Amino acid sequence: MSQIIDLSHTVEHGMITYKGLPAPVICDYWTRESSKTHYAEGTSFQIGKIEMVANSGTYVDSPFHRYADGKDLSELPLESLAELDGLVFHAAIGKRAIGPESFKVAGVRGKAVLVHTGWAKHWRTDQYFENHPFLTEAAAHYLKEQGAAFVGIDSLNIDDTADLRRPTHSILLGADIPICEHMCNLERLPDKGFHLHAAPVKVKNFGTFPVRAYAVI
Repeated sequence: MSQIIDLSHTVEHGMITYKGLPAPVICDYWTRESSKTHYAEGTSFQIGKIEMVANSGTYVDSPFHRYADGKDLSELPLESLAELDGLVFHAAIGKRAIGPESFKVAGVRGKAVLVHTGWAKHWRTDQYFENHPFLTEAAAHYLKEQGAAFVGIDSLNIDDTADLRRPTHSILLGADIPICEHMCNLERLPDKGFHLHAAPVKVKNFGTFPVRAYAVI
């Protein structure tokens, strides 16, 4: 029997994903009590309301996030987001800059490349925002040249946030390779032999959206 592993953080009211961006506001649009006036006696519904920036929780970036003429969420083919053969690569503990040498032990062409750094253990702590692991520009070039289909990481950002060029985003999204950030539970996956699913909501003129990423083993 197959096993399903959830690779996403829970989106919660007041949760900060990235310093400088507002937290989600989650509330009722219709409470169960107020909805009773619209239905038969004993029948009620809740309709929720959420206000949030796109980069909240675990999310997928489309090329439009970086490039005005890039594919937006509605234009990403499902083949780039679902039923992807996955590979997990484990970064050395304490290593920040993850280079191309980390990916040369296995062929990545057509694969979802997931980078396990262990940083997810700091989620919702001050440590999460400081000195996070990231992929180097050389690593991004290697994954592009080798034909990776999707790249994810369990860290604050796939780029070094001190580098305002954001080279890893620029290279991967420029090659139509979706990026997933703030993943979790990658340590629960085998190094290979699983399928990744990470399809966000199909929104026009939007570059990023939270996703319920999961792996099927």
